[in-house]
Amino acid sequence: MSPSFTKLRSLVAAAGLGLAALAVASAPAAAEKLLLGNEGVYPPFSIVDSDGNLTGFEPELAREVCKRMDVECEFVVMDFKALIPSILQGKFNVLTSQLSPTPERLKKLTYSEPIIYNPATFIVKKDSDYTFTPEGLKGKGLKIALQRGASSIPYIDKHFPDVFEKVLYDNPDQMRLDLMAGRIDLVFDSKLNWTFELIMKPEGKDWKIAGGDHWLGDEAVPQEKRGYSWAVRKGDEALIERFNVAIDQVITDCSFTKIREKFLSVPILAREQACLTN
Repeated sequence: MSPSFTKLRSLVAAAGLGLAALAVASAPAAAEKLLLGNEGVYPPFSIVDSDGNLTGFEPELAREVCKRMDVECEFVVMDFKALIPSILQGKFNVLTSQLSPTPERLKKLTYSEPIIYNPATFIVKKDSDYTFTPEGLKGKGLKIALQRGASSIPYIDKHFPDVFEKVLYDNPDQMRLDLMAGRIDLVFDSKLNWTFELIMKPEGKDWKIAGGDHWLGDEAVPQEKRGYSWAVRKGDEALIERFNVAIDQVITDCSFTKIREKFLSVPILAREQACLTN
């Protein structure tokens, strides 16, 4: 092989490597992808429709937040009771079903800024006349519905010890069916959900909200800062800060309120006030 041919082949090979490097450098970077955990059965905040699509206030808000962050997001849907164990095991990146900031959870998770104020309350028969104290309810043999994995369970254990027979459910749909069928006497769960999904509907004519509003989060949180949020594992603070920036933008430009109005007819954050029209 002549020296000139060898030199030519080397030049061609070098040119090929240069073009390959240029192609790699100019190729679009792969989009960042995040997995979001959601329970899918907490209307009107989270709903899997008849076509199997996840919708509701929180999924739609999360999609808008992901858009602002310029990231690709995919939902992982599971029972609420599995959400916290799953995020701690790294099965998804952000838990996007509203959580109360209890002291136990705050040890393991870092929360976003609040996206909703949704206190717990009791749902009882309209003709009932209970006194909502341990003394007023004890000894009546009442069966109470609570959601598995929810902060409502330790709250009832602490504030109403040995008062109720607790019946645990995976989601509010199951609770509502048993309540209407008379298999349980009352529910303790999120006020907004039950107002819109039962009390305001024709089938809710015999039921009422009672017993006041109950904050299930850390009692040390000041009243003006209370609310439920999304969360990440400890150590992912940079990620939740990016979410906070996007959430703040969505609230400030009133996109939050426009999304909320698709699913709920009343404000769910004090910060919405600036976006409300008379």
